[in-house]
Amino acid sequence: MKSRSESTTIEAAPIVPLPTGDLWDYALIATIFTGMFVLAYAALATPLLRPLVDLAQRQHWSGFWVRPTVIWITMGFVLLFVRTLLWLRYRPFAPAAEDEAPMLTVVIPAYNEGAMVESSIASVAAARYPRERLQIIAVDDGSRDDTWNYILRSALRSPGLVTAVRLPENRGKRGALAEGFRRATGEIIVTVDSDSVISRETLLAIAGPFRDPKVGAVAGKVAVHNRRAHLIPRMLHVRFILSFDFLRSAQSVYRTVYCCPGALAAYRASVVCDVLAEWERQTFLGALCTYGEDRALTNLILGAGYDTVYQRTALVHTMVPTTYGKLCRMFLRWDRSYIREEFRFAKIVWKRPPVSRVLAVYETTITNLRFPVGYAAMALWAINAVSDPASIVRMLLAIMVVSTLYVLYYLRSERSWDFVFGILYAYFSFFGLTWIFPYAALTLRARGWLTR
Repeated sequence: MKSRSESTTIEAAPIVPLPTGDLWDYALIATIFTGMFVLAYAALATPLLRPLVDLAQRQHWSGFWVRPTVIWITMGFVLLFVRTLLWLRYRPFAPAAEDEAPMLTVVIPAYNEGAMVESSIASVAAARYPRERLQIIAVDDGSRDDTWNYILRSALRSPGLVTAVRLPENRGKRGALAEGFRRATGEIIVTVDSDSVISRETLLAIAGPFRDPKVGAVAGKVAVHNRRAHLIPRMLHVRFILSFDFLRSAQSVYRTVYCCPGALAAYRASVVCDVLAEWERQTFLGALCTYGEDRALTNLILGAGYDTVYQRTALVHTMVPTTYGKLCRMFLRWDRSYIREEFRFAKIVWKRPPVSRVLAVYETTITNLRFPVGYAAMALWAINAVSDPASIVRMLLAIMVVSTLYVLYYLRSERSWDFVFGILYAYFSFFGLTWIFPYAALTLRARGWLTR
């Protein structure tokens, strides 16, 4: 892996021109802004929140939470407006041209993945990229099933292109990635999860932003591979599209994407070389960190002074849980790493350029306040529901209205009837997943892949 001094200096990455909008696109944008203003008016200038105010008057202790809740809702509407403006401004970077594509290494860590890892490797091998500048490293992290057989078969099928690495014992995903990073020879290192397949144009697309020497990491777009298999994947697909095509595209405009996901991310190899030792030895509350490796590496790259951006045209389809139990384990892993890395980001954010710093501080502050304020507001609604059962109906209607506004963003990215699953997910998340974050906060020192 090359050091920073050996890396090639390249000019700023061009931006893909703005596509011509059609009537549907303009109508959606107009509906989104109208919906925001109507929702804000309904929440702040109508009796919608009156039950909470009445409760605060009857029980003075609850007034401590009502006023912060109203303030947070107001600031939340401002944040949504700002995010929407950034989202509309986002443009993907132009892909790298084949004749100037840099040396690129793809690292695929696998643990008890079985046959799926072969599909993952095959999708990378079939991607459009100059073969003489591509290296694929598949790392078996001490699997106890037949994962190694599929990795070995892939290597035999593509000699000179696929390197098979077998770790004698399980080191965790971070350890498997580190082994791949050390063996990488490319100027850019791409990580792809072993349960994911990339599109044919993904590698050229994700290499494009690195024309800009300030870019240290790039987040790809993650969609759900098994979205037709079950209701849960259908709902998650809408959530993923919103997470990437809305949230990360907005963050990319001020070049501070908080997490470049393990399913598909690219890093400047010289930067990884500089932070690799610190990343491997990371501890939190006295325990060695094994999960949340993607957010941790993104934080280190931001801390080193580089920008992180989102590339919408770099697409990966990943397998997601189809059962409630496995879904909870996935969110537990994500929430634990989120809590840990938010503490680290609070120190890093002050190193960002002024505009990026202001936007990032505002966004993370409002986003993180949703936990104390949100859980307190839910408790107040529950208390109020005892004396005013109609408040339950109002709450259900509020969830529907807010989720309907959010799925308009999804409709602009994917014009599909699947948007209805975004509304279903809002109810599913409220009633079935709200317990996960508090539990994650109480079990921060837990370790492991948490994927099986």
